[in-house]
Amino acid sequence: MRQLTFASLQVNNLEASTDFYQQKLGFSVADLNAQACVFTYNQGQASFAIRTPLEPLERRELGVGVAIWFAVDKNVDELKAEFISNGVTTAGPVIQTPFGRAFHVKDIDGYKLTFLESN
Repeated sequence: MRQLTFASLQVNNLEASTDFYQQKLGFSVADLNAQACVFTYNQGQASFAIRTPLEPLERRELGVGVAIWFAVDKNVDELKAEFISNGVTTAGPVIQTPFGRAFHVKDIDGYKLTFLESN
């Protein structure tokens, strides 16, 4: 393999999750239908989808063990402050990683999203 071209996360409530990613985190909706919402970020340089479940999710914990990293052009301190002002709960302080400064948020299904200000 040479490249991951796309990722899709199963969510419990497509409408609520679409609102979270669009209104709280600022992702742009590229395509929306009854089963999925495809988002783009940074003028289409990153894209991923959330979708209705492919199998029953009752009594299953979503998001455990899943982390998605987004490289951002903004200063992560400013971006974190912007997310907090939008009502997003962040998961801990801005940290130094081997790849640059980053911080984490969790979406409404527990998926961990990392926003990285790369070196």
